[in-house]
Amino acid sequence: MDPEIVGGIAGSAVSYLLVKLDAFATREWNLQENINRALQDLGIELRSIEALLRDAASKKDPDHQFTDWIQNVRDQAYAIEDVLDLFRLQQETAWRRFLSRHPIDNLIKDIEGSLQRIHQTRERYTTITFNNTDLPVGVAPPFNGNNVDPVGFEEPTEKLTSWALEEKQRAEVMFVVGMAGSGKTTLVRSFYESVKQRFKFHVWITVSKYKTKLDILTLLAEEFGCPITQRADVVALTGKLRELLLNNRYVIVLDDLWVKEVWESVRLALPDGKNSRIIITTRRGDIANSCRFGDSIDIHKIQPLSPKWAAHLFHQKAFLANGTCPPGLEEVSKSILQKCDGLPLGIIEIGRLLSKKSPTENEWKKIHDSLESELRSNGELSVIVKVLSASYKDLPYHLKYCFLYMSIFPENYLVKRRRLVRLWIAEGFVIEKSGRTLEEVGEEYLEELINRNLIKANELDFDGLPTIVGVHSLMLMMILSIAHEENFCTVWTGGGPENLTGNTRRLSIQKQDLEVSHHLPCVRSFFSFDVGKVKISSNFKLLKVLDIQGTPLEEFPSVITDLLLLRYLSLRNTNIKSIPRSLSDLHFLETLDLKQTLVTKVPKAVLQLEKLRHLLVYRYNYMESVPTFDKVQGFKAAKEISALKNLQTLSFVKASVQSRLSRQLRMIQGLENLKQLRKLGVVELAKEDGASLCHSIGKMPNLHSLSAASLSMDVPLELDAMTNNPPALLQRLYLKGPLQKFPSWISSLTDLMRIHLKWSSLAENPIPALQNLPHLVELQLLDAYTGTQLEFESGKFPQLKILDLQQLEQLSSIVMEEGSLPCLQKLIIGQCSKLVDVPRGIYKLVHLQMLVLHDMPDPFVTRLRRNGDPLHGLVQHIPCIHSYKQGLLEVLEDS
Repeated sequence: MDPEIVGGIAGSAVSYLLVKLDAFATREWNLQENINRALQDLGIELRSIEALLRDAASKKDPDHQFTDWIQNVRDQAYAIEDVLDLFRLQQETAWRRFLSRHPIDNLIKDIEGSLQRIHQTRERYTTITFNNTDLPVGVAPPFNGNNVDPVGFEEPTEKLTSWALEEKQRAEVMFVVGMAGSGKTTLVRSFYESVKQRFKFHVWITVSKYKTKLDILTLLAEEFGCPITQRADVVALTGKLRELLLNNRYVIVLDDLWVKEVWESVRLALPDGKNSRIIITTRRGDIANSCRFGDSIDIHKIQPLSPKWAAHLFHQKAFLANGTCPPGLEEVSKSILQKCDGLPLGIIEIGRLLSKKSPTENEWKKIHDSLESELRSNGELSVIVKVLSASYKDLPYHLKYCFLYMSIFPENYLVKRRRLVRLWIAEGFVIEKSGRTLEEVGEEYLEELINRNLIKANELDFDGLPTIVGVHSLMLMMILSIAHEENFCTVWTGGGPENLTGNTRRLSIQKQDLEVSHHLPCVRSFFSFDVGKVKISSNFKLLKVLDIQGTPLEEFPSVITDLLLLRYLSLRNTNIKSIPRSLSDLHFLETLDLKQTLVTKVPKAVLQLEKLRHLLVYRYNYMESVPTFDKVQGFKAAKEISALKNLQTLSFVKASVQSRLSRQLRMIQGLENLKQLRKLGVVELAKEDGASLCHSIGKMPNLHSLSAASLSMDVPLELDAMTNNPPALLQRLYLKGPLQKFPSWISSLTDLMRIHLKWSSLAENPIPALQNLPHLVELQLLDAYTGTQLEFESGKFPQLKILDLQQLEQLSSIVMEEGSLPCLQKLIIGQCSKLVDVPRGIYKLVHLQMLVLHDMPDPFVTRLRRNGDPLHGLVQHIPCIHSYKQGLLEVLEDS
């Protein structure tokens, strides 16, 4: 294992443990004096070790003896974490029998013994020296992309060339951003070689090869023929370069930038010369985003190679004779290309390896099945890991654990953003920040990992935030190797349980049924991924995360209530029907996810879970192909649910019970005490509940999302009785049920980004009340308006991107004035039986990318066909037009 990776893991372990120590000392204020003193000494020692590891991370070539030491630091950090959790466990009365075998004195001795061992070994390394004593400006990449054919980069090369040669009265900057091995250098080298002679001064600098900012400025001066003195410093060189380049045209490439300050130093030396260009390649999208101010700086994001070009490049490297794949190797080639996922580095290196092998299916399948082992440090594909791991090494300690957590999920698994952040929080990886919730900090962590091109945003929501994330297949192989070597996570893909060790800390079951019956005392997290039956043992006494969604459970596993340190419990997509009262024993539980189960009632005992932050108990009825009023099934809750004052998510609670007036009305009123609530879903609201709900949400200053549904399609939603100011931070609003009057307070929600009105049956046109909302991105009206015409005025809906109009039975005309809906990208029209004419003014919606129709009248659809009607010209600017009739798709336009 690479010493820098080992050091990174040890550093993350120590950093994580220090946060935990501080939190532990704060919470356990009544610690015995000897324990408190031992913890304080331990904290002092660990901070010294952390500083030593940080210093080592900035140097090069630590010796093997030091590598052994930092592995020992990691192991001791794990051991101390175990002691702290065991101490916490002893506070829970259910474990008195456990304490009789492990008295408190033994725990104290464990802490002191760990402290002594770390202290003795640290003394040997206080005077460690390393080969490099200068502060580096980056991480030198071992892979040279200069000699790679620019296959598949023709279009972006032309785009960059056009940008470089366009006449401008100023210098312009382009950041070329992409993950490791994505072809940034290849693309820019191809472009640079074609344009450099058009500029008086031109230079290419691989930034990561130089130790200091002074070295880079010196090289710039030398390349441009600028006379420099032997003692020239950064200030002197900056002045000389500005003087030389003033009024001259130049093109500069800064390849492989890792540190923002390097660019800032170079930027100060470059005058704003007419028609000059600076191109910067970097993996660090966060740096590019932070430097993007004004319209003179742009960002080009490298995209994966298309399947066509990926196959072309792969065949070119694997079949040197003619670049053609023989018939017998087509399937295994496709499978390898799927793992490469358009990454040129992987395609080239795996292709080169296969070019040396016999071109038989058996030989190629061996390579396919052994890719993970070939990627390791002594494997034939180790260069791939060397390139990819530089991004991992560059991470700060607090993000290393978060990134390694992706090793838990199977290849190509769709990881939901909110689930991942909640898991990080449950593990203790997210560090508190003043004025921010843990969830907000966790979202920042994820955003940085995405910007650093380590985690991929696979699907984006309407607001641009990722809903589904993942990692590249080759990146996952690297992560799995690190996680296995450093005992971060054990992935179970079959075999006997005896292969599991007592040191396993996180267990991910990805294949085959598993019954865990033997002792695994250190397991912190347990996952299963649709693998069949999984039996959990009560010996997981330190378990914090239990995520077994999708397993064939019919009953709630009773052993779960013995897992007293549990923080995260997901039984989503199982068939359990109830949860026991004894769940109240899980005092540390933060997330309870029972979505898509058969649970319809939560026992009153759950109100004792004071730390609970996310309570999700509901299911969707997916049986119907069209939207139905009762699609969401919620749960019955005790009227005292407002006792859960740390709740941030509550979905979906039922407002209706048999004895309405005495009980559930007070439950709705009591919601006002949930001051931390960010997301609230309420179903089965009676007419008389409306005023109480308005009063309650007016007392929720942090509410971001509200979903409210009436008892039935005949029961109105009375939501116009807002006596307090409405929640100013509300971004998402979903209303389902008749509205006798449109709630006037909605017009004041300046942060609102999405609103869905379903079965509202408004006689009053809601468009005037919504058209001035400055940040509204998505609007859905489903059986929400009984009028005949919708008119969109010029200059209104300034940010709207998605407009969804369905089941508006009386609608016969849509008018879009010139200048209206300036940002509209997607228009959905469905089941509007009286609408036979194309929306008037649709041809003026120049940004419209997609028009989707559902069960629209034949005359309407006919007019959109290419040869069906002269009016087709009104929509010919729309790249994609799809029409669905009883579920069958007709593509009317797909350019």
